[in-house]
Amino acid sequence: MSEITVYQPDLLYVGGRFLEGRTLAVGVDGRVLDAAEVSPEARVVRLPGRALLPGLVNGHSHAFQRLIRGRTEYVASGREADDFWSWREAMYRAAEALGPDDVYVASRQVFVEMALAGITTVGEFHYLHHQADGTPYGNRNALAHSVIRAARDAGLRICLLRVGYARAGFQVAANPRQRRFIDPDVETYLATTESLVREVRGDAAVSVGMAPHSVRAVPREWLSDLARAPSRGLPVHMHVAEQPKEIEACLAEHGRRPVELLSDLGLLGPGFTAVHGVHLTEEEVGMLGRARATVCACPSTERNLGDGIVPADALVKAGARISLGSDSQATVDLLEEARQLEGHLRLARLRRAVLDPGGGAVDGLAARLLAMATVDGARSLGLGAVGTLETGALADFFTVDLGHPSLVGASPASLLSSVVFGADKAVVREVAVAGRLVVKEGHHPLAEQSGRAFQALSRTLYS
Repeated sequence: MSEITVYQPDLLYVGGRFLEGRTLAVGVDGRVLDAAEVSPEARVVRLPGRALLPGLVNGHSHAFQRLIRGRTEYVASGREADDFWSWREAMYRAAEALGPDDVYVASRQVFVEMALAGITTVGEFHYLHHQADGTPYGNRNALAHSVIRAARDAGLRICLLRVGYARAGFQVAANPRQRRFIDPDVETYLATTESLVREVRGDAAVSVGMAPHSVRAVPREWLSDLARAPSRGLPVHMHVAEQPKEIEACLAEHGRRPVELLSDLGLLGPGFTAVHGVHLTEEEVGMLGRARATVCACPSTERNLGDGIVPADALVKAGARISLGSDSQATVDLLEEARQLEGHLRLARLRRAVLDPGGGAVDGLAARLLAMATVDGARSLGLGAVGTLETGALADFFTVDLGHPSLVGASPASLLSSVVFGADKAVVREVAVAGRLVVKEGHHPLAEQSGRAFQALSRTLYS
């Protein structure tokens, strides 16, 4: 941005509530300004009929999996049932086929969809590293750069969580379908991750994190080295307790459950995010809470894969944070993830408003869920200035159309609950990252071009 811009919506969500007659001033550095810093010459962008909220933070994404949406919703011939493990075989088909340009096309499509849904930041859990035969590219981060370029072209902020993958599993034969994921040793993984940190340093909207894939894919020695690595200050994300088989394998190898093992090794802490965290004991919930760790729930994927229900109520009570992710891209709608998180708990606990913080506020539950989709997601990615619209924060935001049929009748007091629990995704009209609009009046400038390229890629892969 080359000048101060003042956005004038009908309602502004700040300080935990919607306020009328407020504006959002954005400086040339893309940060929110105090009203006293704004001159009369500032550029004014009027947004009548809009409410403006902080941009949503997608804490866990596998972008290329957008390609398999709608292609795994059946039981394959010769099988009696479908589950995570059979779904994984279908995922491998896409993973084996993609070159750098294909990764870019698939990633750009889902990132455009994210922008249209009000998502301004994505945590990309990236494990597709090498050529189809497992040979590294000249730059080991070539595919990571394809994903980063796609995010930036779509206008999103991105934290590239580079995945560490060492093996198929404990006492499991090497799987040739995983050749593209595996680094030869932890030293190579750390060096490549640190190289990526240096390579993206010039873009303030790009950051890097470490992501040991899971206790299945990474042995104890890797985890110990990661816990002591000089790059330990980076956020650390890891699939944890998604499937019962993972826990059985961890007990067989280590005599410990996954969270117990991570605690023993010193990996738990405020910078650690356990993705999924479905199958946890009461003791493991307590460990995550005492560590002030985050659990990234991905309810649409957990439902789609039959993983189970994240015990978010117990985790929050124990002191853990909850963030949200679109994961497999079965759908791309972070507000839907929030309502599914609460909805799944209602079915399991047989009561309503399970995550309500108490106090009787009409929008208390909605505010907690929105915080999970914004500030808690940003915290898990190590982005302290994202997820809020307070002075000094990065001006990432989205607007909703107050005249949309799904919001008609809402008052300022009930609007947040209406948005979180009842709004159609089409309510999102403007989206900005660092104060720059990437979606205007519900239109992304790359939507048509991206869709055509993605359609052509899909036909090539599945013809």
